[in-house]
Amino acid sequence: MDTNPPTYADSDSPLRSFVQPRGNLLPRSPYLNVDTHFDTKPEFILPEGASKQRGRFELAFGQIGACCMLGAAFGGTGGFVNGLKQTTLAGQTGKLRRTQVLNHVMKGGAAKANTLGVLAVMYSGFGVILSYARGTDDELNTLAAGTATGLLYKSTSGLKKCGIGGAIGLSLATLWCLVTSRDRFQSMMVSSYTPA
Repeated sequence: MDTNPPTYADSDSPLRSFVQPRGNLLPRSPYLNVDTHFDTKPEFILPEGASKQRGRFELAFGQIGACCMLGAAFGGTGGFVNGLKQTTLAGQTGKLRRTQVLNHVMKGGAAKANTLGVLAVMYSGFGVILSYARGTDDELNTLAAGTATGLLYKSTSGLKKCGIGGAIGLSLATLWCLVTSRDRFQSMMVSSYTPA
């Protein structure tokens, strides 16, 4: 029976092949069992021929999450202010007041997060469908998705409110396009203006 356990310096150690360099290669990591010079080709995130930006589907997840968090922040802030007002008027103090304020924060935050999350899901869904249907992702998709989102969100409130919802969606989408594509719009205006 061997009384001396092997160490890294022992030649018969099973880890010796991982730790010692072999020829001109760097040593492999004993933790990852990865040879650092196994693949010498450069690695690129985007293979040749791939688009240089993320598509609507990849952006949808971030948009939905951001809208939910934004809604929770605004709703929670509004709930906090409302909770302070309500508990002050009711004359509540101590633990009861703290519980009531927390209830207002949670209720307001959840309601606004749900509303903005639903709007973001609708907008992203329309944007993805339009992007795949048209084969391109441009401002027209953004405008159509915003309008369709407003129309669908208010579709159960009657025709007049449905039209108002569509107009609000179109105006927000137009504002978004103007902010994000300002350079392109300016170049379009300059190229379309030809003095005589």
